[in-house]
Amino acid sequence: MQLGIMTIGDVTQDPTNGTTPTENERIKATVEIAKKADDIGLDVFATGQHHNPPFVAPGNPPTLMAYLAAVTKNIILSTSTTLITTMDPVRLAEDYSYVQHLSEGRVDLMLGRGNTGPVYPWFGKDIRQGVNLAVENYNLLHRLWNEDVVNWQGKFRTPLQSFTSTPRPLDGVAPFVWHGSIRTPEIAEQAAYYGDGFFHNNIFWNKEHTEQMINLYRERYEHYGHGKAEQAIVGLGGQFFMRQNSQDAWREFRPYFDNAPVYGHGPTLEEFTDQTPLTVGSPQEVLEKTLSFREYAGDYQRQLFLVDHAGLPLKTVLEQLDMFGEQVLPELRKEYAASHNPEVPEAPVHPRVAKSREFQEGANHA
Repeated sequence: MQLGIMTIGDVTQDPTNGTTPTENERIKATVEIAKKADDIGLDVFATGQHHNPPFVAPGNPPTLMAYLAAVTKNIILSTSTTLITTMDPVRLAEDYSYVQHLSEGRVDLMLGRGNTGPVYPWFGKDIRQGVNLAVENYNLLHRLWNEDVVNWQGKFRTPLQSFTSTPRPLDGVAPFVWHGSIRTPEIAEQAAYYGDGFFHNNIFWNKEHTEQMINLYRERYEHYGHGKAEQAIVGLGGQFFMRQNSQDAWREFRPYFDNAPVYGHGPTLEEFTDQTPLTVGSPQEVLEKTLSFREYAGDYQRQLFLVDHAGLPLKTVLEQLDMFGEQVLPELRKEYAASHNPEVPEAPVHPRVAKSREFQEGANHA
């Protein structure tokens, strides 16, 4: 099981003191959070992609990923998400291959269509073609990474003749791809067709909906002959806020929840924690609720938490990660290992990453 965090890079006022970080402060904070995630032993740090305020997640994630590759040691650098609809597949193939080389294989990516309507025309695209763009653009991206010479013609970009994207993927192994979707069956189908991962970012959704989408993907994964349904590659989202005392966690997090642009002034915190993966409470409560996700998602491979949003100050986010690393992460790893179905594969990683981990594990047992 890969455990990690994801960020959307929002620049939000802290409702408890009225301060708002500058864009520079928020970007630098993102780097500190990624370094902390690496230090405490998380497996994945994933950055969003945005082109509009109030976000400063990079418009081209490899720019941040390349910097993080130089200041981290082990963590896999990913996205949450890369916009496959508005980005040119040729540019994606080249930029992600480049950062894959720089990071010695510590790169994968999660594709998404993007939910911000105005972004589409900024890049000359029509949001009404969102699904069709995702299907066609990924077909080209997949071919660019897996074929040395590509002849291609589609509907949404100029044709390619005898084209080779450079650099080629590191050691001939393309970055692993997750297809992120909340409610679009066509994206689950796309992930299953290629045998790629499917990430259901369920942070706003109930478990019944999440289970339905994952089951669809699993059934189609088996249909296309990639393995049994339970062997499909599944990822989930989540959120937590914890203090040693559950009451302290609720009291401290409530103003951030109530004023958050994405869910403030809607459901109450009590309703939201009851109906979604958000956990507010003690480390033990975070542990128990996270483990319960398998009851409706099955044995899955990647769990990413959103921890740095809604105006939470950097100091608090780093405290949350320290608590998670010391009090939750070891227990989660122990529980996952004890109950893991050996027929279910781990999330794919680049062979260089796998070899490095085998070497590290061997050294730890020597």
